[in-house]
Amino acid sequence: MKIGLSTYSLLPAIKAGEMSILDVIQWIADNGGEHMEIVPYGFTLVDNPELADSVREKAKSVGIELSNYSMPANFVQATDEAFEAEVARVKQHVDLVARLGMKHMRHDVTAFTISPEQMTIGWFENSLPQIVQGSRLIADYAARYGITTTIENHGFSVQASDRVQRVLLAVGRPNFKTTLDVGNFMCVDESSIIGVKKNLPYASLVHFKDFYFRPYDQPPGGGNWFRTAHGNYLRGAIIGHGDIDIRRIVKLIKESGYNGYVTIEFEGMEECRLGSKIGMDNLRRLWEEAK
Repeated sequence: MKIGLSTYSLLPAIKAGEMSILDVIQWIADNGGEHMEIVPYGFTLVDNPELADSVREKAKSVGIELSNYSMPANFVQATDEAFEAEVARVKQHVDLVARLGMKHMRHDVTAFTISPEQMTIGWFENSLPQIVQGSRLIADYAARYGITTTIENHGFSVQASDRVQRVLLAVGRPNFKTTLDVGNFMCVDESSIIGVKKNLPYASLVHFKDFYFRPYDQPPGGGNWFRTAHGNYLRGAIIGHGDIDIRRIVKLIKESGYNGYVTIEFEGMEECRLGSKIGMDNLRRLWEEAK
């Protein structure tokens, strides 16, 4: 098991101009991380091959593995032309992943910001043919590089564990698996423990995050709260500080025999470097304590 950090965790510092992507690599190495997940927000690599090469060489020089590349994608398009353009765009990112020397990526399958109607099971089933076809095309393209592509429980439409499995089984490619995010099930009001139990057998990478939870009829007031699919309130927390039963989930994952990359995603209100550092330290301690 190797603990690392998503660049998304340090996005506030990146956007403020306080850190470059190369600074992020150094920071992870200096603060006990073993790998880095690339989420290209606040910077871009797909149209900057020189920076991509610098990222690969910087990571190698400080002993940080590049574990995963996560990107938005939307295969549910109004026309065949738009669908084909989106597939072509995602393939460019697959090429980038290969250039970086990486073997794992996550792409979305629908837009992240969607209407309540697009969260329904009916919309999901109607959209499934495009979701499956797009995912197959990308998985097959990535296979030539030996890259595993994944769907995450992410984005409200395909966030519940059963919907993720529906896509996985329909796509039916050996190099198409799931990036399992222990917290994101809560965004569609599913128990994190149940979601982890159900989808862990399909996981090739694990994301750890934590949330504070408040029920729909108890508005928490100010702060970076957002609403779940059914109107409950969530806010990002430092790992181990929130309302997710992180200890039990760590035990489930450890007992399963999973021994791959574990990525911290911090999106709380605390200063991002502080929250990320405490989160990595807490998860390492909880992993070591799990029996």
